[in-house]
Amino acid sequence: MKPVPTLAIVGGTGALGTGLAMRWAAAGYPVILGSRSREKAEEAARAIEPRNGAPAVRGEDNASAASAGDIVVIAVPWSNHDAMLEEIKPHVVGKIVVDAVVPLVPPKVSLVQLPPQGSAAQIAQARLGDVARVVSAFHNVAAAKLQSGGDIDCDVLVFGNDRAARDAVITLADAAGTRGIDGGAIANSVVSEALTSVLIHINRRYKVAGAGIRITGISSASRA
Repeated sequence: MKPVPTLAIVGGTGALGTGLAMRWAAAGYPVILGSRSREKAEEAARAIEPRNGAPAVRGEDNASAASAGDIVVIAVPWSNHDAMLEEIKPHVVGKIVVDAVVPLVPPKVSLVQLPPQGSAAQIAQARLGDVARVVSAFHNVAAAKLQSGGDIDCDVLVFGNDRAARDAVITLADAAGTRGIDGGAIANSVVSEALTSVLIHINRRYKVAGAGIRITGISSASRA
C-alpha cells in the first residue's frame, strides 16, 4: 500500500486550518500544524485526536511545518498571503501547495473584491513559479462544518495546472468528508474565490450557517 502523504497546514491554528486538520487526522493522515508561534501550534495540535493509525498531530512554526510536509496547505487570512508565500518558498520545492486563501477585504466581505492579478491562487503560482505545483481548493466549505465532525453536504472545487496534483487534492477533499470536483486550470480559481463572498451574503440573507455548493449530474462512476 502506498504511504499517505504528510500534510502541513501553515496558518493552521485558524478555524479552517484546524477544521481540515481534524478531518485529515481522523482519516489517518499525518498532520503538522504551522503557526507563527510554535507554542500556539503545539497547543492546537494537542487538541486534535488522530485515528486510523495516524500519528499524533504535530505543531511547528510555519517554515518548519512547510519543510516537513509532503503537501503544504496555506490557510492564512488574505492579509498574510504574500508574506506566507515568501516564507515557505524555500521549503516547498517540488511539492504540491494547496492555496485555500480567499481575497476577502473587510469590512465588505460579502462583496467580491478579487485582486488585479485575478485570484489568490494565480498570485501563489506566479510567486512560487516552477518551484511548486499550486492547487486551489477548500474555499467554499465552512470551517465550522469541518470542525463539527458530522457529514458535510458540500462539494469542493479543485483547480491547478497539473492534473496529477489536482487528483491528489481531490483525494484529500474526499478524505475531509466533502466531494472533490476537478475545476480545471488555476485561472478558473477566480470562480471559487469569488463565490465565497456570495456564500457569505447567502448566509446572512437566509440566516443559515455555512451554505455550500453542489455540482449536479456527476455520478460516482464518472469521478473514477
